[in-house]
Amino acid sequence: MAKDKCVCKSVAEWLNTYGDMVTLLLTFFVLLFSMSTISPGKYQQAAVGMSVALGGSPPSVLTGGQTMSQEALISSKPGVYQDLLRISESEEYKGRVTIEERDEGTVIVLSNFEIFESGSARLTAQAKEVIEKVGAIIIEHTSNIIEVKGYADDRALMPESIYPSNWHLSSARASSVVNFLLTDLRQKRSIERIAEVRSGLFDVDYFYSPDRFIPIGKGDVDVVKELKAAKASYDYDLSELKKKYESGKIDSNTYQSEVDKLSKKYEADIQTIRAMYRKIEILVKRETRSG
Repeated sequence: MAKDKCVCKSVAEWLNTYGDMVTLLLTFFVLLFSMSTISPGKYQQAAVGMSVALGGSPPSVLTGGQTMSQEALISSKPGVYQDLLRISESEEYKGRVTIEERDEGTVIVLSNFEIFESGSARLTAQAKEVIEKVGAIIIEHTSNIIEVKGYADDRALMPESIYPSNWHLSSARASSVVNFLLTDLRQKRSIERIAEVRSGLFDVDYFYSPDRFIPIGKGDVDVVKELKAAKASYDYDLSELKKKYESGKIDSNTYQSEVDKLSKKYEADIQTIRAMYRKIEILVKRETRSG
């Protein structure tokens, strides 16, 4: 017995035209996309927004803008924070670059080496080298506001100094770091990433925009406060020692020997405190710039 032939329903002729139109539109949009350039900053903001909205993760600072992900959203590197840790833990920069987490954001502290020439806001060659490495990471892999804090110690400036006070000196030091980031580092990175700049994959103007940076001069307020505490401790120990001598608990030779020890310790404390504030703090805030 012969099998019944399948009688297929006819397809409306307009569907053929519609299918051709959709295919052509898809091809057209693919062509437009292939000719376009992606703004890394805008891409990161969109990706961060989607990540936070869908994942419910609270914002962070150094892991690709505002996401808790360990993968930087616009970088193939394993993460901004990890890159900074590698610098701070390397033999070359160990003890000179430290990272601290604070309520307002992540702080990179540069210390324990000559950052500026004495009584000046001029960066040393060693400081420029460190700032280049740290700056390229935090600037090009986040869109957050960056505060740079400069310090000065309690000692009076030389009469021939161009700075009227330590407030002016500390402000100039913070501004010197920001200026270095926005001029020297920007130019160097533009050359190193020239292929990405030309293809539109790296937007120099976006990441190195001046409105991201805030230089802050801290003056000598903090160091003076520390020195006053050290002086109060020294005076107390000295008075206690004097009481022991006057009460006859120790003789004059012991008293003088202990006084010398206290004086040397106090002088060492002064030098240590002053050295603590020969530093630069770079704060990557949790706040991102608008626009």
